[in-house]
Parts: sequence; structure tokens; C-alpha cells
Amino acid sequence: MYFESREQAGQLLANELIAKYRYEDCAVVALSDGAVLVGEQIAKALHCVITLLLIEEIQVPGEGVSFGGVSQNGGFTYNGMFSAGEMEEYTSEYHGYLDQERQQAFQRINRLLGDGGLINSELLRDRAIILVADGLDTGASLDVAVEFLKPIRIKRLIVVTPVATIQAVDKLHILADELHILDVKSNFMGTDHYYTQNVIPSHEDTIAKINQIVLNWK
Repeated sequence: MYFESREQAGQLLANELIAKYRYEDCAVVALSDGAVLVGEQIAKALHCVITLLLIEEIQVPGEGVSFGGVSQNGGFTYNGMFSAGEMEEYTSEYHGYLDQERQQAFQRINRLLGDGGLINSELLRDRAIILVADGLDTGASLDVAVEFLKPIRIKRLIVVTPVATIQAVDKLHILADELHILDVKSNFMGTDHYYTQNVIPSHEDTIAKINQIVLNWK
């Protein structure tokens, strides 16, 4: 399945959610700037708040595999697709590299969002959380997001994305209370591959967009 844009995919997902969640107390949490383009369509349809959880993934050198990711509170979460043996092997071999990359990732987040980040935990408390991606490959960003949400009392976790891998969906069945995925791929070609339009606003423009969405409800 292919989409004209992330906005179009977001509209399709909003159509799936509106009957059940239009009058529920929800919050949309986007996992990337591209996910905000998807999530804003859902937030507009449900008249709910939207925010961005910025995540910096750290790659295993030369392997194209994610160690895991750093969230805006500085916490690091390993990729849950690793076995215990694989995690121990990678941690032992790349210990110094991993520590350095974690520090640099958190510095990048702070430069983008400022100290304290964009998400206020109180904004999410006691709400149904709609976690939005524009595409999910390994699902490493989900591990980070779920870890970030653990200390926050939420009603339920709904994960939505236009496209995901079979492996990511298998993980989601464990992590989430509810899934809305438009297409599941056995051979994932990268998120951008599934959109005709791939223009992503700058991070600054994304944050400005988030601040305007509620004001622009119709």
C-alpha cells in the first residue's frame, strides 16, 4: 500500500479512530517530525492535544541495526528485538562507543528542544495515548516511548502507523492495548518509500505546527 503523503495516511487512520475516540480524553504523541504530519490529522479529527516525543536512535556501527534510543528525559532503552545474549555481546563490544553516542544524542535533543523537552507529563496523565509513527521498522523507537510512558498513569496505549514490518507488529501486540496499522510489510523498504511526497518540515517548523494545531480546530 502506498500513500500520496503522510497527511493522507493520517486522514485514513483518523477515520478508523473517530467513532471510538472522538469523545474520549486522548492525547496524540508523535515519534518523529514525519509522524507529526500523520498525527495532526488524528488530533484535528479527535480535537485532542498533540505533542512530540523526540527520540534519537543509536545504530550498531556498520550493521544498520539500532542499539536502541535516547528519549528527551535522557533515558536509554535497548532495542527489545535483541536477545539477552545479543545485548550482552553488543554492550561488551561497543561499551565506550555506546556511552559516547548516548551523551551526544542527548545533547542533540537538548539543542533542539531546550532543557525539559516538549512533553509535559501532566499533559498525558489519565488519558488514552495515541502513539503515532509514520513507519515502523524494528520498533526500537517504540521501546523508548513505552519506557518514557511507564512512570505516567495513562488509560490505555493505542499505536497507529500507516506501515510497519511484521516484526514490529509482533512487538506491538505485547506493548500496546490497541493497534491501527494500514499495511504490514514482510519486506520493508524504508519509511519514505511508501510516500509519494517526502517533504518533512524542519524541526522548528514542526514545533510551531504543534503549537498551532489546537488553535486551528474547526
